[in-house]
Amino acid sequence: MIIGITGSIGSGKTTIARIFSRYHFKRIDADEIGHRIIKKNSGAYKKIIKEFGNGILGKNKDIDRNRLGNFVFNDGGRLKRLNSITHPIIISAIRNQIKKIQKKCGKKTKIIVDAPLLLETETRNIVDKIIVVKCDKSNILKRGNKYPKDKIERILKLQMPIKEKLRHADFVIDNNKGLGHLEMQIKKIIKGLDKK
Repeated sequence: MIIGITGSIGSGKTTIARIFSRYHFKRIDADEIGHRIIKKNSGAYKKIIKEFGNGILGKNKDIDRNRLGNFVFNDGGRLKRLNSITHPIIISAIRNQIKKIQKKCGKKTKIIVDAPLLLETETRNIVDKIIVVKCDKSNILKRGNKYPKDKIERILKLQMPIKEKLRHADFVIDNNKGLGHLEMQIKKIIKGLDKK
């Protein structure tokens, strides 16, 4: 069983996916793959530089993710161009990781794929069930210690609206309360999956 988990930036997807991994789910993190594929000598590195120029490079000629982010999150067209380079590589890597996990642990192994753009990409075709994490914008901004608030606002505007994501959900997790409430919802979903 392969479960996809998605939601808006800062909604707590990764925290939730990590909790699932405590319940014997193997976790695949699309963001981690995304970070890996823009490193030097990787599949996307040369294509991204060719598309966006040397201005996105930092020390040691590595792609500076902050510079790249500032460049693309101010322009929907640039973001689409970046996604057209990175998404096929990320999706291929997810498929490969699933194959490796299933080969090592068996076809029935439970896998959770943490993918912010699950519904916007072909990743949705890889998973059996979809979990959408909903979180109020005020809480996203409060918890958003990874990025400045203005950057979070810009990213939220470029992402699929949460209302639309919820239409595709097999399960919804409300992440507006504490960890206890989160755990309770996760246990309930796992029980439901075990019955299927």
